[in-house]
Amino acid sequence: MPELPDLTVYLEHLERRTRGEKLERIRLASPFVLRTVSPRPETLEGHRVVGWSRLGKQLVAELEGELFAVIHLMISGRLWWERAGVPIPKGRGLAAFDFAEGSILFTEVSKKKRASLKLVGSRETLAALDPGGLEIFAIDKLAFAARLRAENHTLKRALTDQHVFAGIGNAYSDEILLHAGLSPFKPAASLSDDEMSRLFDACRRCLTQWVERLREKCGETFPKKVTAFHAEMAVHGKYRQPCPVCGAPVQRIVYAENESNYCARCQTGGRLLADRALSRLLKDNWPKRLEDLE
Repeated sequence: MPELPDLTVYLEHLERRTRGEKLERIRLASPFVLRTVSPRPETLEGHRVVGWSRLGKQLVAELEGELFAVIHLMISGRLWWERAGVPIPKGRGLAAFDFAEGSILFTEVSKKKRASLKLVGSRETLAALDPGGLEIFAIDKLAFAARLRAENHTLKRALTDQHVFAGIGNAYSDEILLHAGLSPFKPAASLSDDEMSRLFDACRRCLTQWVERLREKCGETFPKKVTAFHAEMAVHGKYRQPCPVCGAPVQRIVYAENESNYCARCQTGGRLLADRALSRLLKDNWPKRLEDLE
Protein backbone atom coordinates (compact mmCIF):
# COMPACT_ATOMS: atom_id res chain seq x y z
CA MET A 1 0.00 0.00 0.00
CA PRO A 2 1.43 3.42 -0.90
CA GLU A 3 2.48 5.28 2.24
CA LEU A 4 3.44 8.83 3.18
CA PRO A 5 6.61 9.11 1.01
CA ASP A 6 4.91 7.64 -2.08
CA LEU A 7 1.72 9.65 -1.53
CA THR A 8 3.71 12.86 -1.03
CA VAL A 9 5.38 12.43 -4.41
CA TYR A 10 2.04 11.55 -6.04
CA LEU A 11 0.56 14.77 -4.61
CA GLU A 12 3.42 16.91 -5.87
CA HIS A 13 3.03 15.60 -9.43
CA LEU A 14 -0.76 15.85 -9.36
CA GLU A 15 -0.53 19.46 -8.15
CA ARG A 16 1.96 20.32 -10.86
CA ARG A 17 -0.23 18.91 -13.62
CA THR A 18 -3.78 19.76 -12.54
CA ARG A 19 -3.87 22.70 -10.11
CA GLY A 20 -5.98 25.43 -11.69
CA GLU A 21 -7.06 23.10 -14.50
CA LYS A 22 -10.69 22.28 -15.29
CA LEU A 23 -11.87 18.73 -14.64
CA GLU A 24 -13.63 18.03 -17.91
CA ARG A 25 -14.97 14.55 -17.25
CA ILE A 26 -14.97 11.67 -14.79
CA ARG A 27 -15.17 8.24 -16.40
CA LEU A 28 -16.01 5.19 -14.29
CA ALA A 29 -15.07 1.73 -15.53
CA SER A 30 -15.77 -0.30 -12.40
CA PRO A 31 -19.17 -0.48 -10.68
CA PHE A 32 -17.39 -1.02 -7.37
CA VAL A 33 -14.98 1.92 -7.23
CA LEU A 34 -17.47 4.73 -6.46
CA ARG A 35 -18.54 4.40 -2.81
CA THR A 36 -20.80 7.47 -2.56
CA VAL A 37 -24.10 8.39 -4.20
CA SER A 38 -23.98 12.17 -3.82
CA PRO A 39 -22.74 14.33 -5.38
CA ARG A 40 -22.86 12.62 -8.76
CA PRO A 41 -19.66 12.58 -10.90
CA GLU A 42 -21.12 15.09 -13.35
CA THR A 43 -21.48 17.60 -10.49
CA LEU A 44 -17.67 17.89 -10.28
CA GLU A 45 -17.20 18.20 -14.03
CA GLY A 46 -16.46 21.71 -15.24
CA HIS A 47 -14.89 22.79 -11.95
CA ARG A 48 -11.23 23.71 -11.59
CA VAL A 49 -8.83 21.96 -9.21
CA VAL A 50 -7.99 24.14 -6.21
CA GLY A 51 -5.34 21.76 -4.87
CA TRP A 52 -4.45 18.31 -3.60
CA SER A 53 -3.94 17.06 -0.04
CA ARG A 54 -3.65 13.88 1.98
CA LEU A 55 -6.08 12.55 4.59
CA GLY A 56 -4.33 9.64 6.30
CA LYS A 57 -3.50 7.47 3.29
CA GLN A 58 -6.23 8.99 1.13
CA LEU A 59 -5.52 11.46 -1.67
CA VAL A 60 -7.92 14.39 -1.85
CA ALA A 61 -8.54 16.58 -4.89
CA GLU A 62 -10.31 19.81 -3.95
CA LEU A 63 -12.34 21.52 -6.67
CA GLU A 64 -14.11 24.86 -6.82
CA GLY A 65 -17.41 25.03 -4.98
CA GLU A 66 -16.27 22.95 -2.00
CA LEU A 67 -16.28 19.71 -3.98
CA PHE A 68 -13.83 16.89 -3.27
CA ALA A 69 -12.72 13.63 -4.88
CA VAL A 70 -11.19 11.26 -2.30
CA ILE A 71 -9.06 8.43 -3.66
CA HIS A 72 -8.02 5.51 -1.46
CA LEU A 73 -5.47 3.33 -3.25
CA MET A 74 -5.49 0.58 -0.62
CA ILE A 75 -2.92 -2.14 -1.45
CA SER A 76 -2.97 -2.40 -5.24
CA GLY A 77 -4.44 0.89 -6.43
CA ARG A 78 -2.23 3.16 -8.55
CA LEU A 79 -2.48 6.43 -10.45
CA TRP A 80 -1.07 7.20 -13.90
CA TRP A 81 -0.77 10.38 -15.93
CA GLU A 82 -1.54 9.68 -19.58
CA ARG A 83 -2.58 11.56 -22.71
CA ALA A 84 -5.98 13.23 -22.56
CA GLY A 85 -8.89 10.85 -23.12
CA VAL A 86 -6.78 7.68 -23.13
CA PRO A 87 -8.97 4.54 -22.88
CA ILE A 88 -9.26 3.04 -19.41
CA PRO A 89 -7.39 -0.29 -19.36
CA LYS A 90 -9.67 -3.32 -19.30
CA GLY A 91 -9.52 -5.49 -16.22
CA ARG A 92 -7.42 -3.28 -13.97
CA GLY A 93 -8.90 0.12 -14.86
CA LEU A 94 -11.25 1.71 -12.33
CA ALA A 95 -11.73 5.33 -13.39
CA ALA A 96 -10.28 8.28 -15.28
CA PHE A 97 -10.21 12.01 -14.58
CA ASP A 98 -9.91 13.97 -17.82
CA PHE A 99 -8.24 17.36 -18.19
CA ALA A 100 -7.34 19.31 -21.33
CA GLU A 101 -3.65 18.38 -21.08
CA GLY A 102 -3.95 14.80 -19.84
CA SER A 103 -5.89 12.17 -17.92
CA ILE A 104 -5.37 10.63 -14.49
CA LEU A 105 -6.00 6.90 -14.70
CA PHE A 106 -6.98 5.06 -11.54
CA THR A 107 -6.15 1.33 -11.67
CA GLU A 108 -6.01 -1.66 -9.34
CA VAL A 109 -4.25 -4.97 -9.94
CA SER A 110 -6.36 -7.07 -7.56
CA LYS A 111 -9.52 -9.14 -7.77
CA LYS A 112 -10.59 -7.95 -4.32
CA LYS A 113 -11.37 -4.42 -5.55
CA ARG A 114 -10.53 -2.58 -2.35
CA ALA A 115 -9.46 0.72 -3.88
CA SER A 116 -12.17 3.36 -3.75
CA LEU A 117 -13.35 6.76 -4.93
CA LYS A 118 -15.60 8.95 -2.77
CA LEU A 119 -17.11 12.19 -4.03
CA VAL A 120 -17.83 14.73 -1.31
CA GLY A 121 -19.85 17.94 -1.33
CA SER A 122 -18.78 19.67 1.89
CA ARG A 123 -15.82 20.13 4.22
CA GLU A 124 -17.84 18.64 7.07
CA THR A 125 -18.40 15.43 5.14
CA LEU A 126 -14.75 15.37 4.15
CA ALA A 127 -13.68 15.77 7.79
CA ALA A 128 -15.74 12.70 8.68
CA LEU A 129 -13.48 10.62 6.40
CA ASP A 130 -10.39 11.56 8.42
CA PRO A 131 -9.34 8.57 10.58
CA GLY A 132 -7.78 11.03 13.03
CA GLY A 133 -4.14 9.98 13.01
CA LEU A 134 -1.58 12.66 13.90
CA GLU A 135 0.75 13.92 11.19
CA ILE A 136 4.35 13.22 12.22
CA PHE A 137 5.63 16.50 10.75
CA ALA A 138 2.89 18.56 12.39
CA ILE A 139 3.55 17.53 16.01
CA ASP A 140 6.39 17.73 18.52
CA LYS A 141 7.90 14.97 20.66
CA LEU A 142 5.55 15.65 23.55
CA ALA A 143 2.45 15.16 21.41
CA PHE A 144 4.01 12.09 19.80
CA ALA A 145 4.76 10.54 23.19
CA ALA A 146 1.34 11.37 24.57
CA ARG A 147 -0.43 9.69 21.66
CA LEU A 148 1.75 6.56 21.86
CA ARG A 149 1.36 6.18 25.61
CA ALA A 150 -2.39 6.49 25.28
CA GLU A 151 -2.55 3.41 23.05
CA ASN A 152 -2.62 -0.20 24.17
CA HIS A 153 -0.73 -1.28 21.05
CA THR A 154 2.61 -2.72 20.06
CA LEU A 155 4.90 -0.26 18.28
CA LYS A 156 4.24 -1.91 14.91
CA ARG A 157 0.49 -1.64 15.38
CA ALA A 158 0.62 1.91 16.74
CA LEU A 159 2.76 3.22 13.86
CA THR A 160 0.54 1.65 11.21
CA ASP A 161 -2.85 2.47 12.77
CA GLN A 162 -4.24 5.46 10.86
CA HIS A 163 -6.25 6.42 13.94
CA VAL A 164 -2.95 6.94 15.79
CA PHE A 165 -0.52 8.33 13.19
CA ALA A 166 -1.26 9.28 9.59
CA GLY A 167 0.39 7.91 6.49
CA ILE A 168 2.75 5.26 7.91
CA GLY A 169 2.19 1.64 6.91
CA ASN A 170 3.76 -1.78 6.93
CA ALA A 171 6.86 -0.99 4.88
CA TYR A 172 8.10 2.25 6.42
CA SER A 173 7.28 1.15 9.96
CA ASP A 174 9.83 -1.66 9.52
CA GLU A 175 12.45 0.84 8.40
CA ILE A 176 11.63 3.29 11.18
CA LEU A 177 11.85 0.66 13.92
CA LEU A 178 15.25 -0.54 12.68
CA HIS A 179 16.58 3.04 12.75
CA ALA A 180 15.19 3.45 16.26
CA GLY A 181 16.63 0.10 17.40
CA LEU A 182 13.26 -1.01 18.81
CA SER A 183 11.32 -4.26 18.65
CA PRO A 184 8.16 -4.11 16.53
CA PHE A 185 6.25 -5.85 19.31
CA LYS A 186 7.40 -3.75 22.24
CA PRO A 187 4.34 -2.22 23.98
CA ALA A 188 4.08 1.42 22.94
CA ALA A 189 3.12 2.58 26.42
CA SER A 190 6.27 1.04 27.93
CA LEU A 191 8.82 3.19 26.05
CA SER A 192 11.25 5.19 28.10
CA ASP A 193 11.77 8.88 27.35
CA ASP A 194 14.99 8.06 25.51
CA GLU A 195 13.31 5.36 23.41
CA MET A 196 10.41 7.69 22.65
CA SER A 197 12.81 10.37 21.48
CA ARG A 198 14.71 7.88 19.29
CA LEU A 199 11.48 6.68 17.72
CA PHE A 200 10.21 10.18 17.00
CA ASP A 201 13.51 11.16 15.39
CA ALA A 202 13.60 7.92 13.40
CA CYS A 203 10.08 8.56 12.06
CA ARG A 204 10.96 12.01 10.79
CA ARG A 205 14.40 11.05 9.49
CA CYS A 206 13.29 7.91 7.68
CA LEU A 207 10.21 9.46 6.06
CA THR A 208 12.15 12.57 4.99
CA GLN A 209 14.92 10.47 3.44
CA TRP A 210 12.42 8.39 1.49
CA VAL A 211 10.47 11.37 0.21
CA GLU A 212 13.72 12.87 -1.07
CA ARG A 213 14.83 9.55 -2.56
CA LEU A 214 11.53 9.01 -4.40
CA ARG A 215 11.51 12.59 -5.66
CA GLU A 216 14.97 12.07 -7.11
CA LYS A 217 13.98 8.78 -8.73
CA CYS A 218 10.95 10.31 -10.46
CA GLY A 219 12.42 13.64 -11.43
CA GLU A 220 9.91 15.29 -13.78
CA THR A 221 8.29 11.95 -14.69
CA PHE A 222 5.00 11.00 -13.07
CA PRO A 223 5.59 8.16 -10.54
CA LYS A 224 5.32 4.78 -12.26
CA LYS A 225 7.07 2.34 -9.92
CA VAL A 226 5.09 2.83 -6.71
CA THR A 227 5.83 -0.21 -4.57
CA ALA A 228 6.26 -1.26 -0.94
CA PHE A 229 9.57 -2.92 -1.78
CA HIS A 230 12.67 -0.97 -2.74
CA ALA A 231 16.20 -2.27 -3.18
CA GLU A 232 17.48 0.50 -0.89
CA MET A 233 15.32 -0.59 2.04
CA ALA A 234 17.20 -1.94 5.03
CA VAL A 235 14.85 -4.63 6.37
CA HIS A 236 11.44 -4.48 4.71
CA GLY A 237 11.20 -7.31 2.20
CA LYS A 238 14.76 -8.38 3.03
CA TYR A 239 14.08 -11.66 4.85
CA ARG A 240 17.31 -13.64 5.41
CA GLN A 241 19.41 -10.92 3.78
CA PRO A 242 22.09 -9.25 5.93
CA CYS A 243 21.09 -6.27 8.02
CA PRO A 244 23.00 -3.24 6.65
CA VAL A 245 23.75 -2.13 10.21
CA CYS A 246 25.17 -5.30 11.78
CA GLY A 247 25.16 -8.03 9.11
CA ALA A 248 22.81 -10.39 10.95
CA PRO A 249 20.10 -12.05 8.81
CA VAL A 250 16.85 -10.11 8.68
CA GLN A 251 13.96 -11.94 10.34
CA ARG A 252 10.29 -12.02 9.40
CA ILE A 253 6.95 -12.58 11.07
CA VAL A 254 3.95 -13.13 8.80
CA TYR A 255 0.44 -12.46 10.01
CA ALA A 256 -2.78 -12.12 8.01
CA GLU A 257 -1.80 -10.23 4.82
CA ASN A 258 1.07 -8.35 6.45
CA GLU A 259 4.54 -9.12 7.61
CA SER A 260 7.00 -7.56 10.00
CA ASN A 261 10.68 -7.52 9.10
CA TYR A 262 13.30 -6.82 11.77
CA CYS A 263 16.89 -7.38 12.81
CA ALA A 264 17.12 -9.47 15.98
CA ARG A 265 20.58 -8.17 16.84
CA CYS A 266 19.72 -4.49 16.39
CA GLN A 267 16.17 -4.51 17.70
CA THR A 268 15.49 -7.37 20.12
CA GLY A 269 18.84 -8.11 21.77
CA GLY A 270 19.32 -11.21 19.63
CA ARG A 271 15.96 -12.74 20.59
CA LEU A 272 13.88 -14.21 17.75
CA LEU A 273 10.25 -13.21 17.88
CA ALA A 274 7.79 -16.09 17.60
CA ASP A 275 5.85 -16.48 14.40
CA ARG A 276 2.37 -17.52 15.58
CA ALA A 277 1.87 -20.26 13.00
CA LEU A 278 5.40 -21.68 12.83
CA SER A 279 6.10 -21.48 16.54
CA ARG A 280 2.89 -23.38 17.24
CA LEU A 281 3.95 -26.03 14.72
CA LEU A 282 7.56 -26.38 15.87
CA LYS A 283 6.87 -25.87 19.60
CA ASP A 284 10.11 -26.62 21.51
CA ASN A 285 12.08 -26.72 18.27
CA TRP A 286 11.34 -23.04 17.57
CA PRO A 287 14.70 -21.16 17.70
CA LYS A 288 14.82 -18.57 20.47
CA ARG A 289 17.98 -16.63 19.58
CA LEU A 290 20.11 -15.83 16.53
CA GLU A 291 22.72 -18.35 17.67
CA ASP A 292 20.14 -21.14 17.35
CA LEU A 293 19.97 -20.52 13.60
CA GLU A 294 23.65 -21.17 13.06
